Amino acid sequence: MSATIIFWAVSIAQAALAIAMMCALYRMIRGPRAQDRVLGLDTLYMNAMLLLITIGIRSSNIAYFETALVIGMLGFVATMALAKFLMRGEVIE
Repeated sequence: MSATIIFWAVSIAQAALAIAMMCALYRMIRGPRAQDRVLGLDTLYMNAMLLLITIGIRSSNIAYFETALVIGMLGFVATMALAKFLMRGEVIE
């Protein structure tokens, strides 16, 4: 019974994350300002990270969790670099 519940919960979560990724991709492409595009990219990598975690839950493979951790760290650094570039016009002082 609980395996069935976990299967359906993960399936619904993956579908919702796929829809959220499409919305973030739309915002990243059609954003009227650069800040909207950065927010779309930030949301896109966050949803990709969560999608990898749900795939890892379904397959019981630890490699997906480690990949999600790497994506999270690189995404954070990229968002900070883009935010600094948008504020000051340069990344390295």
